[in-house]
Amino acid sequence: MTVIHHPSEAVLMAYGAGSLGEGQALVVAAHLSSCPICRDHVASLEAVGGSLLDTIAPEAMTVGALEAILARLDDLPADIPPPPPPPAPASLGIEVDLPAPLRAALTPDMSWQLTGPGMRQLVIHPERHSGGPSTRLLRIAPGVRVPGHGHPGLELTLVLDGGYTDPHGHFGPGDVAELEADTHHQPVTDRGRDCICLVSFDAPIEFQDTALGPLQRLFGR
Repeated sequence: MTVIHHPSEAVLMAYGAGSLGEGQALVVAAHLSSCPICRDHVASLEAVGGSLLDTIAPEAMTVGALEAILARLDDLPADIPPPPPPPAPASLGIEVDLPAPLRAALTPDMSWQLTGPGMRQLVIHPERHSGGPSTRLLRIAPGVRVPGHGHPGLELTLVLDGGYTDPHGHFGPGDVAELEADTHHQPVTDRGRDCICLVSFDAPIEFQDTALGPLQRLFGR
């Protein structure tokens, strides 16, 4: 796998600082699992951040703070059951070795939704409020021209299998497309195999064709 497109320095810094949203952090974590370049970069950023913390004068703890924390630890159950194992990729009907962070985010009750001709989605993080962020796994058939759309917020897309081309270049497995607000594009998937992408939206995408109302509603909930 040759990765050409990586997350920006700003996104990697935010990830290292823990300030990315849930969906964006999932996209970056999935990318890092197969990109040693970005893993090393994040490690360097975290080291710099740790050095800066060492220069900050410590603040005195309030009286009884340590005792209160230890008391809360005593209240934790002795045996915490392990989380249920993530579903195997076969349960999604795809033959892709999904990154571990993505596998951990999947639950057995998730299923594909048809969103248009040759297009399906699996909602991982639904919107918690109207117009809010969401995370989806997209599966688009070969040679599909996705309807043109814009991005009112940041969109991060990680290609897991297949690929697509838009005005910003060609994106294949491992590549991350980072689209800022007010960016418009119309991806066309490669021929030969499905394009499978992990996508995080800051806000619902906006299709340019007003006749695509049903599709807009699917991507806006």
